[in-house]
Amino acid sequence: MSDAAQPTAAEVRAAAEAVKTALDRHLAAVERRSGEEDPAVYDAFNELAAAAEAYDELLYDRYDEVTPFEIPGEDTLPPYTGPEEPSALSVLIRRDYAVAEPQRLMAQARRVEAADDEAPDVETSGTVHGALGLLFGEFEPDEIASRHKEFGLEEGDSTLWVTAADESAEPGEWLEAPFEQVDPQRVVCRFDVSAVFDEEFDDDLDDEDALAELDEDLDTDPDEDLGTDPDDDGEPARLEADR
Repeated sequence: MSDAAQPTAAEVRAAAEAVKTALDRHLAAVERRSGEEDPAVYDAFNELAAAAEAYDELLYDRYDEVTPFEIPGEDTLPPYTGPEEPSALSVLIRRDYAVAEPQRLMAQARRVEAADDEAPDVETSGTVHGALGLLFGEFEPDEIASRHKEFGLEEGDSTLWVTAADESAEPGEWLEAPFEQVDPQRVVCRFDVSAVFDEEFDDDLDDEDALAELDEDLDTDPDEDLGTDPDDDGEPARLEADR
C-alpha cells in the first residue's frame, strides 16, 4: 500500500476507540441478557466483531501490526426465529467439484450418449461443458457425489442447510433464484464439509511424532506387561509364591 493510501494515526486511534465502545455495549447486553438467544446480545456481538475487524485492518495498514483477536466468519448463524413446529422444509445443498480428469469425464458422457437412442445427432460429449450437462442430466446429484471419481471429478467444499417454513412454496415460484430468499434465522441446522477443516487438523497434528508413538506402543513386549517369562516349554512360568 502506498503512503498516500495509508490511514492516518487519528483514524487508527478512532477505530481503537470504536472497539472500546463496542466492548462496553457487548458487556452491557450480556449483563441484561433475557435468554440464551437474546437478539440484543447477537447485535452487540456483530458490532464488536465489525469494529475489531476494522481496527485490525487499519492497524496493519498503518503500522504493519495485527491484533491477537480472531474475528468470527460470516458463516455464524443468527438465533433461530422460525416456527417451533415447521410444516415445510427446504434443503439447500451446494457441492463444488474440480474437473480433475476431463478425458474420463467425456468418456463417461459418451457412454451415456451412445446408450440414448433418442439423443440428437449433434455430439455434445466432446466438450467438458457438454459432458457435464449430459452426466448431471442422467444421474442424480447424490449418485454423482458418491461416484465422482468415476466421472473424473474431485470433491471440493460442500454445505447443506435445512430451513424451516410455515407452508410449502408455490410450485415454480423460487426456481429462477433458488438461494436468494434464504432467511438465516430460519435455518434449522447446517452441515459443512471443507478441506480447510482437514488442513487445520493436520497443522495441529505432528504425523511423525504420532507414528513414532504408535510404533513404540506396538513394539511393547506383551510378556513384559504381564510380568511373566516363558518357560522352557513355551508356556508362561507361574509366578513364585510369596515367601
